[in-house]
Amino acid sequence: MSGSSYTYDDGNGFAALAFLIVLLPLLLISIFAGYIISSFFLMKIFEKAGVQGKWRAWVPIYNTLVAAKLGDVSPWAYLIVVVGASVLSNIPVIGFVFGLVALAASVVVAWRIGLKFGKDWPLLLLWLIPGVGTLIWLGILAFGSARWNPAIASAPWANTIAADKTVWDGVPVQPGQQVTGTGGPGYGGPATGSTPPPAPGTTPPPPAPPQY
Repeated sequence: MSGSSYTYDDGNGFAALAFLIVLLPLLLISIFAGYIISSFFLMKIFEKAGVQGKWRAWVPIYNTLVAAKLGDVSPWAYLIVVVGASVLSNIPVIGFVFGLVALAASVVVAWRIGLKFGKDWPLLLLWLIPGVGTLIWLGILAFGSARWNPAIASAPWANTIAADKTVWDGVPVQPGQQVTGTGGPGYGGPATGSTPPPAPGTTPPPPAPPQY
């Protein structure tokens, strides 16, 4: 009839709303559970690698940067790549390429960490399993019998800007890492039993007499 209006609702809108109400809490719970599990696994891996302070594994973003250092990658270069790729991945059509770059950076870090546990690249195929692949990889390294051995061949990027040269107190300096920082032995400071170089313009002290 003229002057009247009629709105038809087949119930799809209500069904979609109900679906979101149910799905959203499940999604948030899954994300929270994944973060708790991955942080716990990282804590175990960090302990094996000699990282001081369990709290490092539970701080978002920072725990990933610590992992990058253990994987011989500059944490700042890694952060720039991941953040930049996340922003550029929103570009239509070609955005997925930048997403692959971020994934490749993570796989490279995982590859180097795996080598220090005696694991070769086939283990990285776990990354192809959506959602749980990374957790399985972390769990194998965290609770496997393999010991941490950083004395492996230098990374192919060791002489580039991607190489780790950053010193963080409590995070072990990896073999071959070119650093000038200070810290405890093995954490950027001089090795145990070594003598620091004399200050410019001073005369070094004479050697101590032998002990009999």
